[in-house]
Amino acid sequence: MREIQLQEPGRITIAEVPPISADVGAARSPEDSQVIVRTTQLGLCGTDTKILDGHIPAAKLPITLGHEAVGVVEQPGGSYLLVGQRVLIDPGIICGACRMCLAGRSNICLAGGLLGRDADGVFSELVTVPAHRLHVIPDAIPPSAAVMLQVLGTCVHALRRPAMTPGQRAVVIGLGVSGQLIVQMLLARGLEVLGVTRSQQKQELARSWGAAAVSPNEAVSAVDDYTHGVGADLVVEAVGIESTLGMALELSATGGVIIAFGIITSGSTGLPYYNLYFKELDLLSPRGALGADYDEGIRLVAEGVVKTEPLVTHRFELDDATAAFEAVRQTGALKVVMSP
Repeated sequence: MREIQLQEPGRITIAEVPPISADVGAARSPEDSQVIVRTTQLGLCGTDTKILDGHIPAAKLPITLGHEAVGVVEQPGGSYLLVGQRVLIDPGIICGACRMCLAGRSNICLAGGLLGRDADGVFSELVTVPAHRLHVIPDAIPPSAAVMLQVLGTCVHALRRPAMTPGQRAVVIGLGVSGQLIVQMLLARGLEVLGVTRSQQKQELARSWGAAAVSPNEAVSAVDDYTHGVGADLVVEAVGIESTLGMALELSATGGVIIAFGIITSGSTGLPYYNLYFKELDLLSPRGALGADYDEGIRLVAEGVVKTEPLVTHRFELDDATAAFEAVRQTGALKVVMSP
């Protein structure tokens, strides 16, 4: 079978490896059974390119990349799943026994990690996954919409902690895939939403959901007009660079909430730290997702609350992985998908 391996920072290969088989005898329960999934769609995101570039180091090299995948059950092992069922793979690695897991926060398991970074990932024709890390995709979700379910789960998780009420004003900085999904969920909760991006295409997409949208150089004056000088109740930073987190601090209202959703791996200019003190801001930094977040994301798509199909802009075959990774870096790209 074929899989995408990172051999060293900056260099990927399509490797031919022996087929896998599930060890059904070692499972303590159906939930622990090892299930073989044949992947049907693989999603790429900025985290994958940061791992490729070495900005987020992989635990070992070579490693099979990837953490976003949907597929069908090939061998259910001793689980409750059926051959041919469509499933979403939860890429989190958890121990189930540390204080975070026992507190219901397994997304930040102290011994955990992420497939494709800390262990071999899902960019492969076949993947072995414990049954409890699989989520059944209902027939109401077409295959073309399913590939976004993993990243949607992380967006659901990001919006779990802040209290929100209809009529509040929110700003989403960065209207890539995650930003567009977050915009839709905020609108569904009754918030007024302003998106910020340089891309005219992405601005128009945000407007199609019902949000307002402006460019970064218009953001300060737009938020001032939008909120009558108060500032935004909630600001979501969905870019992952230091300067846009600084923008979030500036656009927030006194007593506001900031969600640092983008993964920032470096910075040098500094932040307007005084705003953190003077505005008494709540700064949240969500990571990953819980199983319940994926279930909620599946419900939102199945019921038509969140639209994912318009966010797919590029499709590649597995053999075109190098081109797929380059497409992620393009300014106009949203979701890049590979099909094994």
